[in-house]
Amino acid sequence: MHRLINQVRPYAWGAKDAIPRLLGTRPDGRPQAELWLGAHPGAPSSLVTGGGTASFEDVIAAAPGDVLGERTVDRFGPRLPFLLKVLAAEEPLSLQVHPDAARARSGFDAEEAAGIPVDAPDRNYRDPQAKPELVFALETFEALCGFRDPANAHADLAPLRGELAGILRGDLAEPDPHRALRAAMTRLLTLGCAERGPLLADFVAEWAVAGRGPHYETVNELAERYPGDPGAVAALLLNRVTLRPGEALFLPAGNVHAYLRGTAVEVMASSDNVLRAGLTGKHVDTGELLNVVDFSVLPIPFTEPVRVDGRSEFRPGVPDFALATLGPGPVDAHLPGGVPSVVLALEGGADLKAETGEALTLRRGQSVFVPAAAGRVEILGDGHLVAATVGD
Repeated sequence: MHRLINQVRPYAWGAKDAIPRLLGTRPDGRPQAELWLGAHPGAPSSLVTGGGTASFEDVIAAAPGDVLGERTVDRFGPRLPFLLKVLAAEEPLSLQVHPDAARARSGFDAEEAAGIPVDAPDRNYRDPQAKPELVFALETFEALCGFRDPANAHADLAPLRGELAGILRGDLAEPDPHRALRAAMTRLLTLGCAERGPLLADFVAEWAVAGRGPHYETVNELAERYPGDPGAVAALLLNRVTLRPGEALFLPAGNVHAYLRGTAVEVMASSDNVLRAGLTGKHVDTGELLNVVDFSVLPIPFTEPVRVDGRSEFRPGVPDFALATLGPGPVDAHLPGGVPSVVLALEGGADLKAETGEALTLRRGQSVFVPAAAGRVEILGDGHLVAATVGD
């Protein structure tokens, strides 16, 4: 087992104190948005070894079968297929969607063939992987997630008499919900440069007076933070979700979403493929995004854990990852052997003992990588831990 040294991503929307509080460090006044625990090349963790520290990539390359397990290597190649994060949002993230595996591969290959540098700001696909993800709330966590019934959005627009509201009501009146949502979303994201400003400004001004429904404050807040951005109005088409601590959402490919505020643990396929619809100053490729979005009206994708050997497991049915939670409170559990895991202590602490006899103690903010060769790991303590591993 190897202790981890992890990197913090200072995105502008991040909270200034949540991650420092977890790590026991002093806030420096700058946003600290995401703590990454894994081998993704964007911000890879380092592993503490007997000789000092080593890169995750080098440790995997030296003995992929021992580190990842033969089953993991057979399925994913010599790479860690998941990434664990702590996300601390003080301001809304971009309205975004992630591609499925086929779209990610074809998009990545096309941009490689076109010679677009992988770190170019206008690059859509930075790797050939899908990016399903699961978010587990550590405190009250606010989000927009997936499309709601267009009839509900139509009803919320009923009091408005402005031009854009009327156009959107026409789109949303289409009897087929899929077509209605596609029409309204496409309308908003493809407004011409000359008409966009006046139409959105008139809509936002009228909405502040006559708007209604659960999205009233959300649209006002987003429009104030991102003036002239159609993503603020597109929020009306999505479910408004409040997660309580311990609740989780699973976001498959094609699910349009935006995290608004709060602190959570995320586990995802180890990918950085994000297609943005708005609420951002970053690259937006409207055509590609509309090809990826799933316009189905689906239930809010809450996911429930299953109790297994002293831990609660979220297994949303993807091969890349699963998330186990241990505690809060007394912990008497184990992690199965033969697969890689990343374990993070959120509160309190615990003693870990591997089948090989190796042992270590985790305290709040500390993390460890458990290689497949460590075998079954017993965990005893009092606190709150999360463990990411491969999925079904």
